[in-house]
Amino acid sequence: MAAARFAARLLALTPPGGAEVTLYGAEPCGPYNRALLVGALRGRPAPGELGLPAGGATVRTGTEVVAVDVAARTLRTARGLTAAYDALVLATGAEPVVPALRGPLPRAGVHLLRTLADRGRLADAARDARTVLVVGGGALGVGVARALARPGVEVHLALGASGLMGRHLDAGGAAAVRRALEGAGVTVHAGPVVRLLGDARVAGAELADGGRLDVRLAVLACGVRPRVALARQAGLSVASGVVVDDGLAASAPGVHAIGDCAEHRGVVHGRAEAAWDQADVLAARLSGADPDALCAASAPYLRLSVGELEVAAFGESAGEGTGAVMLSDARGGTYRRLVLRGEAVVGAVLVGDVGAVGDVGRVVEWGEGVEGDAVRLLWGG
Repeated sequence: MAAARFAARLLALTPPGGAEVTLYGAEPCGPYNRALLVGALRGRPAPGELGLPAGGATVRTGTEVVAVDVAARTLRTARGLTAAYDALVLATGAEPVVPALRGPLPRAGVHLLRTLADRGRLADAARDARTVLVVGGGALGVGVARALARPGVEVHLALGASGLMGRHLDAGGAAAVRRALEGAGVTVHAGPVVRLLGDARVAGAELADGGRLDVRLAVLACGVRPRVALARQAGLSVASGVVVDDGLAASAPGVHAIGDCAEHRGVVHGRAEAAWDQADVLAARLSGADPDALCAASAPYLRLSVGELEVAAFGESAGEGTGAVMLSDARGGTYRRLVLRGEAVVGAVLVGDVGAVGDVGRVVEWGEGVEGDAVRLLWGG
């Protein structure tokens, strides 16, 4: 996603023939919107509608880059081909985290969801499934559990230590999401899975509290980590992600990083909006349209929309000197909370009716005050 955005913006900012961009990707298909994979499990959007334009760049699919020589400014592919570059942009994304469970994973019936191919395999397996386990209570796990819930299918969601979407939601928001999941037929388990049963195929799961679930399909949705093996092999500075400065330059001349693999000001954002902002800044710099463009710090943000489940979270969830204003309608399935520092809105959580998401997101981003009428803002006024 970040690479396609960068290529399209760079080529739009340079005169015809002024730049040559090649995208290398290991997957057999061109760039697509990975953020919509969970919704695609439900068929909306259809998998064929996820493609992203690359602005006329050369796209080499099925071509994994396995080594980079930053001194010679060359890269090498898995097929042994070598190519030179003037500027290298690492947009290697992130890879799924596989939880440490007791014993080996069963050989069949265990799925991840990070690629379009993953989506196809999971959708095929879920079509005939009657019992499904989703491991992980973050945004991905919640989204997958809701996407797979339908009449006649028993879906279980097992949480990790941080609770339900604990990185983004307060207790009230998490409770509202849980009610929405349970209303859709998802059974939420507060304890994590410690073991998947079965050898050839999933035949159940054991929870931390000793309980057992009779499930035949398991989805591991325990988050992602930056994909940095290529950068580390090249000798670049790597912490959690590839370390970049405000100009998105890595630690070697001519090398940059954007998106889920990049660590900017000590933060790996792992969301599409931050990746696109980084792509735009780097395109402006390398095209010469704005060689002094800088990447600003980005506030935490979450947007989840799967079926009737709508969640948005912005900025701070709490902090020193903050207060909160909340509106909750348990029967209507809505929860809204503003985090205030004085009159300034520094964070928000919306669950259910997110009609005010545009206004709330803007005031959080700009640090605007509510002029004593926080309730009106929560109601979309």
